[in-house]
Amino acid sequence: MSLRQLAARGHTSHATLSAYEAGRVVPGGDTLDRLVRAAGFDLEPCIVRSLPDLAQRGEELLDVLDLAEHFPARHAPTLRCPPFGWA
Repeated sequence: MSLRQLAARGHTSHATLSAYEAGRVVPGGDTLDRLVRAAGFDLEPCIVRSLPDLAQRGEELLDVLDLAEHFPARHAPTLRCPPFGWA
C-alpha cells in the first residue's frame, strides 16, 4: 500500500504521513490507531512500568555509598584559613 492510499484510508493527507515517517511530527493516540486500522492491523495497548524498582534503586545507593567509603576524603578535618581583616 502506498502512502497516498494509506492517507486516503486513514482520512489524513500524504504530507502528514510523510511528516510522521520522517519523525518531524508525532501522531496522537487516536490518529495512530486510525492509521494502523486503515493499514489492516489492530493496536493492543500495553502499559509498561518505566520507573525502576525502588528496592533496586535503594540497593544501588547502598553500593555507591559503600564504594565512596573506600576513597579518601580530600578535606582536612578542621578548616584552616586566615581570619579576614587580621594581618
